[in-house]
Amino acid sequence: MTHTLPLPDFTHEHVEVITGPRSGLFIAVALHSSVLGSALGGARLWTYPHWSDALGDALRLSAAMTLKNAAAGLDAGGGKSVIGLPPGTVLDADRRRAAFLDLGDAVELLGGAYRTAEDVGSTTDDMLTVSERTAHVVGLPSTVGGSGEPAGPTSLGVYASLQAVLSKLTGSASASGRRVTISGLGQVGGRLAQRLAGEGAVLTVTDINPARREFAASIGATWAEPGTEHLVPGDVFVPAGIGGILTDDVIDALDVKAVCGPANNPLADHSGADRLAGRGILYAPDFVVNAGGVIYLDLEAKQLGTSEEIMARVAGIGDTVRGILDDAELRGITPLAAAEELAASRLRAGASV
Repeated sequence: MTHTLPLPDFTHEHVEVITGPRSGLFIAVALHSSVLGSALGGARLWTYPHWSDALGDALRLSAAMTLKNAAAGLDAGGGKSVIGLPPGTVLDADRRRAAFLDLGDAVELLGGAYRTAEDVGSTTDDMLTVSERTAHVVGLPSTVGGSGEPAGPTSLGVYASLQAVLSKLTGSASASGRRVTISGLGQVGGRLAQRLAGEGAVLTVTDINPARREFAASIGATWAEPGTEHLVPGDVFVPAGIGGILTDDVIDALDVKAVCGPANNPLADHSGADRLAGRGILYAPDFVVNAGGVIYLDLEAKQLGTSEEIMARVAGIGDTVRGILDDAELRGITPLAAAEELAASRLRAGASV
């Protein structure tokens, strides 16, 4: 389950909330901003204690996508969709297909102002199902000519960000010998863990799925029981699972020099950025760190560059993180504030066009 968080402020352009007529499931499609262009953000399939938690997640995630796409320099607005599963719900193949057909209909209601894609809990094959009901979907399977799974580019962007953070902390981008804790071994966290293990990082990892212990053992990582990983002393803590993990209590217990990870909205409260700074913990903002996938999907869909050029743009996230950290230090503000100002400047420019 996700952490229960209060509903955020409503600053959105358009939100569609439906009960899927085929699946019977709660579905929210949230368009936060189209100032910079048609919004882009994935479709999350997740279990929530209550439908309002699923709605809150859609609102928070879509707002984060506005910041992410703006800070990444994309001509794309922010949006997100969520299919909420009641606790204990297990989808069979037929109901899963029904859910994504329902999602396709909901996305179509926005008339192209929002494009969806794969996200936590969903797959490129699910996006192929969505495409039966709307053309406003990206990241279809490569077997049908789509751009495929975006986890690889996302992981590359996180790696480049981690290098930037290590450079700031130690003067070297090398992960060799650095103690890194990764919370979440999904498509992105798992790829990152494997890469860092190959470079000689001292890894501690965990995941809510106990079967991932086998993967941890295969790469020589130490396993931590879920919920205790933040207590492990280290250099960098990498939140790579669900949002809201960095509560005040967790931040106060962290024994690391930096936080840098792909989880969306890892701060349970915006004030967590100040709390981290107060403890001398460097924070690389999530919506900058994890932008590799959306950069890849947006540029591939618009055919803006070769594959090599697009991946070079993804790797450039590291330079963006370096700029944000330097700007924050120079001005005496948090990296989150510096990143938000970067995004806001693009949004102001877009709104004036």
